[in-house]
Amino acid sequence: MKVTYSYLLSLLLVLTSATNLAAQTVGKLSVSANRRFIQRDGKPFFWLGDTGWLLFVKLDREAVDNYLEDRHQKGFNVIQVMVVHDLRKAVNVYGDSAFVNNDLSKPLTTPGASFASKQQYDFWDHVDYVVNKAASKGIYLGMVPVWGSNIKGGLANREQAAIYTKFLVNRYKRSGNIIWLNGGDIKGSDSAAVWKTIGTTLKKHDPNHLVTFHPRGRSSSSEWFHNENWLDFDMFQSGHKSYAQDTTDIRIGEDNWRYVRTDFGKLPKKPSIDGEPSYEKIPQGLHDTLAPLWTDADVRRYGYWSVFAGGFGYTYGDNTVMQFRRPGDGPGAYGAKDYWYQAIHDPGSSQVQWLKKLILGKPFFERIPDQSLIANQGEKYNYLAATRGRRYAFVYSYTGRTMKINMGKIAGTRVKTSWYDPRTGKTTPGATVSNSGVKEFGPPGEEKEGNDWVLVLESI
Repeated sequence: MKVTYSYLLSLLLVLTSATNLAAQTVGKLSVSANRRFIQRDGKPFFWLGDTGWLLFVKLDREAVDNYLEDRHQKGFNVIQVMVVHDLRKAVNVYGDSAFVNNDLSKPLTTPGASFASKQQYDFWDHVDYVVNKAASKGIYLGMVPVWGSNIKGGLANREQAAIYTKFLVNRYKRSGNIIWLNGGDIKGSDSAAVWKTIGTTLKKHDPNHLVTFHPRGRSSSSEWFHNENWLDFDMFQSGHKSYAQDTTDIRIGEDNWRYVRTDFGKLPKKPSIDGEPSYEKIPQGLHDTLAPLWTDADVRRYGYWSVFAGGFGYTYGDNTVMQFRRPGDGPGAYGAKDYWYQAIHDPGSSQVQWLKKLILGKPFFERIPDQSLIANQGEKYNYLAATRGRRYAFVYSYTGRTMKINMGKIAGTRVKTSWYDPRTGKTTPGATVSNSGVKEFGPPGEEKEGNDWVLVLESI
C-alpha cells in the first residue's frame, strides 16, 4: 500500500488535534484536601462508573462509538475495563493478539497504526482508539492491567508483570483519562508480591494517574493495601450475594454501606467507593441461573446506601453489558439472554444518573455521612441512610417507610422539605417545618421494597 508523506503528515495532525482535545476534555483527577473525595482540576467529581469489562476485546470501533455515546448521554464518566481478561486468549474482535506466545512481558505491537491496514492496526492500537474516543466524551477508563485469575493461576510472574506494567505506563501516562485498577476480583493476599509490584511500578512511573485495587467480592482494598503509598483510594466489591447467601464470618450481606464505614475508620484517610455491587439482571449469588435476578431497584439501593455512607461515587453494572454478549457468542455467562446493545437500555442504567445529579446539586466537599439524623433506624431493607452538609440533608429509604428525623443537624430555624425520586430525578415539594425536635415524614406511595425515596431537607 503506497502512502504519501503529505497524507501521513495530515493524518498525524488530525490525530494530534483529537488527542489534545481529549486531554482538555477530561481534566486531572486527584484526591481532595479533606481526603474523602475525588476532584477534577480541583472541582467536584462524582464517579459514576459502568462495568464494561470486555470492551477492549469484544467491540469493534463502530460498536465502541455507540456504547460510549450511550453511556455519555446517561452521565457515566468512568468505564471499568480489563486490559487482559484471559492471557491464554487475549485476542480482540479483529483477531489481533495482545502478546507474543501469551507472554505477559511481550506485548505484540506492529509499526504504524492505520486502521485501513491490517498489518499496522494491532491490539494496542485498538486500545488506543477506545482510550481516545472515551476521552473525547469526557469519560475516564478504569483500566485493570491483568485480571487476578491470570496471576493466581500462574500464567504470569512478578518479573513479567513488572515489564508489562512499564509498557502500559509508557503507552498511556500521557493520556489524561486513565485510572489504574490493580488486581481484578482477587484477594490482595493471593500473589500479594505481584500486586505490590504492579502498584509501585504504576505510581513510580505514572504519578499523575490515580491507582486503586479491585478486590474479591465482599472485601475491600483496605484489608491489604490501605497503607501502601501507591493506593490513592479504596475500592470494595460488595458483590452479588443476598443476605441469606452471605456465609462469611462478618455477614455484611447486602449492607454495602458498612464497607465505607470500615474504610473511613482507617488511617490515613482515603476516599472509598463500591466498585462492584450486584449487577442488574444477574442471578442473586451469580451461579444459579434460576435464582431471582437483581433489579434496577437493587441497583439504586446500593448506590444511595454507599454514597450516603460517604462514598465518593458509585459503579453500576449490567450482567449482559459487562460481558458484551453478541450474536454468535453462544450462551451468556450467568444466564444472560439479551445482547449488549439491548441491555444498555436496561432501566437501572438510566436511573443512576439521578444520584450523581443529586450529590452535585449541593456543596460537594463539605458533605458527611450522619446517621444521628435518624430517630427510627431499621435493619436490612428498612435501613435509612443519611448524609448532610451545613445547610442540607438527604435521607434515603428503600421501602418508602415513615422516617423520624432528629432535627437541628443543619443550619437555620426553619427547613424546607421535598421528596426526590431516584427513578426519575424529579422532586415533589413537601412542608416547611421548624428545625427542632423529632419530626415524622412519610414518603409518597405505599411502603414496599423498591418504593425508594430521598427526603431532602434544606435550610431557609
